[in-house]
Amino acid sequence: MDTVLVNGAEIPPDAVAAEMQYHPAPNREEAWNAAATALVIRQLLLQEAARLGMAADADASGETSPEEALVQALLAQEVTTPEPDEETCRRYWSANTTKFRAPDVYEAAHILFAAPPDDDGARERAKRAASETIALLRDDPTRFAALARERSACPSGASGGLLGQQSRGDLVPEIETFVMALEDGQICPVPIATRYGYHILRLDRLARGATLPFETAAPLIAQHLAARSWQRAVSQYLRILAGRASIEGLAFDAAAGPLVQ
Repeated sequence: MDTVLVNGAEIPPDAVAAEMQYHPAPNREEAWNAAATALVIRQLLLQEAARLGMAADADASGETSPEEALVQALLAQEVTTPEPDEETCRRYWSANTTKFRAPDVYEAAHILFAAPPDDDGARERAKRAASETIALLRDDPTRFAALARERSACPSGASGGLLGQQSRGDLVPEIETFVMALEDGQICPVPIATRYGYHILRLDRLARGATLPFETAAPLIAQHLAARSWQRAVSQYLRILAGRASIEGLAFDAAAGPLVQ
């Protein structure tokens, strides 16, 4: 990779290599570019702080390095954004009510036929056993608890397959996709494949979360809008610094920097 210079100041290759661990990417080139971009941003900010004659206050806790404290002080001084007012927050809430809901809560039961994801034979046997059990339940749904105790590979089988009260995100996505599509008391008509094997699922109860009133959502909205505004302002500030700087060895994109993600 090329040597990276910021206004003549070199960013050593070993510094980029060390930074790469914090920027996972599909390949080494992308990781290198992300790491180099982060270090260029850091160098631009430190050089600007030095130009302005700024000095960071010592951090008594020792949790922040002098350079990090200096960057924070520079951004606090140079990047200012207005706080979102109530009208702006209300408009955002009205247009995005689905983002501000209490979580869906549900109660379900399952029967697991375990099979490793890389064992095709075991998965075929598990699917067949699950399909046969669904056929039994189609004839007599009241047998669910007894069949769970008899056949389920999950510890919940001991309690008839009951999973207790759950909310969205508690179970694997494959299960929750069907939970949200079933009616109360319904047994899923097909086996559900997950990395654990095949499941028979029964939804006992689903309570959809209500939309949060504006007064409850307002602090979250204000925080979100303020953060988004700050990110745009920092990105613009970095573009200004980069525009008047000499950067060699890297196609620099301020918007890709970790400070504005």
